Amino acid sequence: MTERLPVVAVVGRPNVGKSTFFNRVLGARVAIVDDRPGVTRDRNFARAEWAGHRFQIVDTGGIVEGSDEPMDRQIRAQALHAVDEADVIVFMVDTKVGIHPLDERLAEVLRTAGRPVVLVANKADELPAVTSHHEFWSLGLGEPVPVSSNSGKGSGDLLDRIVALFAGRDDDPAAEAAVRIAVIGKPNVGKSSLVNRLFGEDRVVVSDVPGTTRDPVDSSLRYHGHTLTFVDTAGLRRHARIKDSVEFYSALRTDRVIREADVCVLVVDATEGMGVQDLKIGEAAWNAGCGLVILINKWDLVEKETQTAATFEREFKRRAPSLEPVPVLFVSALTGQRVHKLLDLVVEVWEQRRHRVSTPEANEVLELAVRRQPPPHHRGRPVKLKYMTQMAIEPPTFVVFANYPDAVPEHYIRYMHHAIRNRWPFTGVPIRIRMRGSSE
Repeated sequence: MTERLPVVAVVGRPNVGKSTFFNRVLGARVAIVDDRPGVTRDRNFARAEWAGHRFQIVDTGGIVEGSDEPMDRQIRAQALHAVDEADVIVFMVDTKVGIHPLDERLAEVLRTAGRPVVLVANKADELPAVTSHHEFWSLGLGEPVPVSSNSGKGSGDLLDRIVALFAGRDDDPAAEAAVRIAVIGKPNVGKSSLVNRLFGEDRVVVSDVPGTTRDPVDSSLRYHGHTLTFVDTAGLRRHARIKDSVEFYSALRTDRVIREADVCVLVVDATEGMGVQDLKIGEAAWNAGCGLVILINKWDLVEKETQTAATFEREFKRRAPSLEPVPVLFVSALTGQRVHKLLDLVVEVWEQRRHRVSTPEANEVLELAVRRQPPPHHRGRPVKLKYMTQMAIEPPTFVVFANYPDAVPEHYIRYMHHAIRNRWPFTGVPIRIRMRGSSE
C-alpha cells in the first residue's frame, strides 16, 4: 500500500469561510458555499497540490459547542474526527466578527491536539492594509495569518506555511489511480449508512432527515490490491421538487460526480420498491457510461416469501430493459447483511468496464451475427457490415464499418449489442456501437 498523503483539516465555527477557502485551494467550486451557517455537514475530502506538494484537504462542518440539536452534535463529532486524522490543522476565524466565545473554546481544544495548528484570520479583504487579525494572538495559537478566501489575497502565503509543516513526509508521485465509486439514489434511502457500514465508522453524517448529505464526500479503502474511493452523494429528487438553492447545487454536483465515476452504486429502499425516480437515476448513470450496481437496501425490513428477490429483480428489469446487464444485490446497511459482497461486485464491474476485445475476436462475432441475421437492404441494395473493432474502453466502445452506415436501423444495432454480450457479458457496463462508412 502506498504512503498516505498529508491531511489538512479546516475547522472552525459556522460561517467563517471554511468551504470558500477549500474551494480556493482546489481552484473549483467543490464544496457548497451559502450565506447560511451549517451548509457543510460532512467531512468533504479532496486531493490538492501546492508548490510540488500533494496533500488531502478536509472541509468540515461548522462546530457548534453546547448545542442539544442532534445534527449539531454529529457535525461536531465529524469535525473533531477530522482533527484526529489530520497532520496539519487550519483553524479559521472571522476578522469581521472578531474573537467569538466559541473561537476561544475551540482554541483550548486545539492547543492540546498534539498537531501543528495554523491560525487563519479570514475575510481580511483590505489586505495588506488590514490589522484586525492581530487581536487573535490572544488565542494562544501563534501568529494569525490574514487571508481573504473570497478574493484569494494571502492564500499563497498561507499555503506556503501549510506545506512547510509537511517536513519529513514523502509525497506519493506514483500513487495509483483509485477506482471511483459514486453512491447515488433518492434522499434517505441509506446511502450514508452504507458508506459507514463499509468503513466501520461514521465517515458521513446519518440522520432521519432527508437531504442530510449535501456535498459529495470521498472515503477510500484498499481491497484486493485496489484503492476504492466511495463518494457519498446528495439524494436526487425530481427536478420539480428541487426548490432550495443549496439542494439545486447539490444535485448539480451529484450529476458531475456520476459523470466522473467509474462505477455507480444505485441505492434503492426495499420498503418503497423501485420507483420512477430510481429508474431515472439508474438510466442517467448508464447513459453517462458508468458501470452500475443496484443495491436494494433495507432488505431486512421486507417480509420474505419464496422467490421474493427474484420477483423484485424480474419486475425491475421488465420496467427498465436497458438495464438488463446490471447486477442487483439485496442488502441491509443497518445489519450488514451481504454488504461485504458489494466490494467484489464493484471490482468485477470496474474490470469489465476496462475489458478490451481483440479485433479478430470482434470480427468473428460480427461475422456470426450477420450470418444469422443479415441487416435489411437499403433502397434495394444490400447493407454490408465489413469490419468491427473496439476503439475505446471505459465504457467499451465498438466501431462497425459499413457501406451504408446511416441505413442500419436501431433494432439491428440492438441485435448487435446482444451478439456482443452473448460473447462477453460486460456485467454492469454499458457498451457503445458506432457506425462508420467504408468504401466498396
